[in-house]
Amino acid sequence: MALPLVRPSPTDQNPTDQNPPLLNRLTVWPFPANRSNMFDLRPVGYVIGLLVTVLGGTMVLPMGMDLLDGNGHWPVFAISSFLTMLSGGLLSIACANRAGAGLSIQQTFLLTTTVWLALPLFGALPFWLGATEARFVDAFFEAMSGLTTTGSTVFYNLEDLPRGLLLWRGLLQWFGGIGIIVVAMVFLPMLKVGGMQIFRTESFETMGKILPRAVEIARSISIIYLGLTVACVLAYYATGMSGFDAVVHALTTLSTGGFSTSDASFAMFSGPAEYVASIFMILASLPFVRYVQFIGGTAKPLFRDTQVRDYLLVIFTLVLVTTAYRMKVNGDFLEHSIREGLFNVTSIISGTGYASVDYQLWGTFPIVLFFLIGLVGGCAGSTCCSIKIFRYQLLFAAIRAQIKKIHSPNGIFTPRYDGRPVAENIISSVMAFFMLFMATLAVLSMLLALTGLDPVTAISGAATALANVGPGLGAEIGPSGNFSGLNDTAKWLLAGGMLIGRLEVMSVYVLFTLNFWRR
Repeated sequence: MALPLVRPSPTDQNPTDQNPPLLNRLTVWPFPANRSNMFDLRPVGYVIGLLVTVLGGTMVLPMGMDLLDGNGHWPVFAISSFLTMLSGGLLSIACANRAGAGLSIQQTFLLTTTVWLALPLFGALPFWLGATEARFVDAFFEAMSGLTTTGSTVFYNLEDLPRGLLLWRGLLQWFGGIGIIVVAMVFLPMLKVGGMQIFRTESFETMGKILPRAVEIARSISIIYLGLTVACVLAYYATGMSGFDAVVHALTTLSTGGFSTSDASFAMFSGPAEYVASIFMILASLPFVRYVQFIGGTAKPLFRDTQVRDYLLVIFTLVLVTTAYRMKVNGDFLEHSIREGLFNVTSIISGTGYASVDYQLWGTFPIVLFFLIGLVGGCAGSTCCSIKIFRYQLLFAAIRAQIKKIHSPNGIFTPRYDGRPVAENIISSVMAFFMLFMATLAVLSMLLALTGLDPVTAISGAATALANVGPGLGAEIGPSGNFSGLNDTAKWLLAGGMLIGRLEVMSVYVLFTLNFWRR
């Protein structure tokens, strides 16, 4: 269904511009035509209601799985689906008289955050009502971890859960993965969040030549996302996974989410499956719009994208370092060192969070390394999370320009990205993002410590929530641990951290500024 999420830009009225850049044609107006409707919540409520209704409809898939298994658990999904679709449907009907209205900047910011609050609330119902018998804080934590593709879990004995619940966990992450791609490519550049506006520059104008509207971006990317998921299912099945395990792990691999069907995570499938997982985690970490361009007959943007090149170079270097360390210090043999290094490096840097081994047993160096690379992330416009590789590229470009200016005070040095000069407002936005991300990490770590958590658990827990990675460090929340033993306050704080990190920090914080609510 095509939703009128944004108004056409006034640049559409230029008859001489037959093919303006995509994000110029879909810019959100900074002020609505009728200022009295600036905070009209009905357009926001209409979209949220539709998405909640769709979420409820997808619950028939795990319900069908439980019906097929005959385990008697299917009524949980029937009830959850009914309540979710009823709530979403009523909200959409109540707001339908504003369904055709465009969204102002304020409404778009509000929609971006409230969607990621509403969907976990309803996505938690099967956990709350189902076989896990989870308290609501645990059910909400699991649903938020799923939809933000974080991958932290509070459930033990996953092998004993009904397969419908395991499928639902995978579906939540899969939906969250495609959702964040659309948000990252359509909304965040227009909202100028954390430097994402750079993807409206001429470096990416080919996007507009391939896809004329945001709805077409979502449709095309969804087809590719689905196609990669099916390919991943077949590849996993070929390595010896059962059909069900292949489906669930394909859902959580392409979303870089990391939920598994076993407490042992990916240790149950060591061997060829680790190579398959590594390949598809990398594919999911690359900009999906480049795949759209590739299929459209334009391969050069994919191979010339500096994000892609640097991201692959970083992974290659880290795997070499990890392999050398494992062979030299741990006495491991070559193939096993390469496989474990490739899998675990890719899993952490992409934010997937699968664990094939407890890498904390490798020594201090790998622990520090994996903590740091979890704060790197993949490419913008992918299912990845964390800071993203392009922000580090812009940061280093700005540092280089400043060093040259210090050396030659009379010279003019402009940071460049992909060979093109970068505007000052983009550099400022990236710097603000880094500062706010690190400040949030520090505050969240202190708040978690105040709940009684030890320093390692508090700091790594805050980092893994904000970066949406999954496992933390320490015996409790490390690769072989679980978040179930944390106190309720810590779980709520971590769930909030997942939301803030998934929406690129500023999208959430802007709602708490006084200027945002001024008419």
